[in-house]
Amino acid sequence: MTGINPDSGVIEGFIGYISDIVLHQDFGQSIYYNTDVFDILFRAMPWSVFISVYGLLLGYTATIVIGAVMAWYEGTRIDSGLVAYVLTMNSIPYYVIAVVMLVFLGYQWELLPTGGRYPSDATPGFNIKFMVGLLQHGAMPILSSFVVGFASGSLNMRGNAVRIMGSDFIRSAKIRGISVNRILSRYLTRNAILPIYTGMMLGIARLFSSNVITEQIFQYIGLGYYTFEALTNQDYPLMMGAFLFFTFITILGILFADLTYGLIDPRAGTGATRESF
Repeated sequence: MTGINPDSGVIEGFIGYISDIVLHQDFGQSIYYNTDVFDILFRAMPWSVFISVYGLLLGYTATIVIGAVMAWYEGTRIDSGLVAYVLTMNSIPYYVIAVVMLVFLGYQWELLPTGGRYPSDATPGFNIKFMVGLLQHGAMPILSSFVVGFASGSLNMRGNAVRIMGSDFIRSAKIRGISVNRILSRYLTRNAILPIYTGMMLGIARLFSSNVITEQIFQYIGLGYYTFEALTNQDYPLMMGAFLFFTFITILGILFADLTYGLIDPRAGTGATRESF
């Protein structure tokens, strides 16, 4: 049931457990749900990917834009106000923001649903009622992830952008009369984003781990929800399967960042054309 033979040693049990996963996709059987762990994770994974990816994209888009704006208006009231706002948001735990949104947007103002993945009376598929309900139910978890991604990287983006503002190519662009929008998008932002690119990829794993609490708060049944339930009910096979998934996502994010960094920064090539001395 658990995927591990209790009569075998630690090393033999570990090798057998990993072999079952790699060769047969057998993560064992959940003790609490009495279902294969792989089936539970496979059904829950798309829902967690949905809210995590959209939250990450929105969060880091805001990070890049706000960080570049703060650097461009360095020392002004705009910069001071945005820095104060980001520091305030960065000091508030994500789950507190989730609870506040749930209380006001869900219960008090009744603007968004307070739980579930889609309306109970909607038929899953490509129909208007299901798609609109999907967005409504995912809005608060996505906004919660958005705040995490936005607050965590804006100051780093600002620091990188301020450093680049003093570069010769920025001064040259100003002298040539290039528009502010083009300088911000093509010159400043594109170069300032490079040091935080790897952090953006690791942010995927961070968002998945934060979803353990977020999905429980919003009763959004995804991977994080099942992970929390596994911890509560001491469902070790399901817990181990979820942790392996988080580990795989982290490694995949690092690998993807390493393979694509050369596309983001052409100067970081493979080294095949470089001279060695």
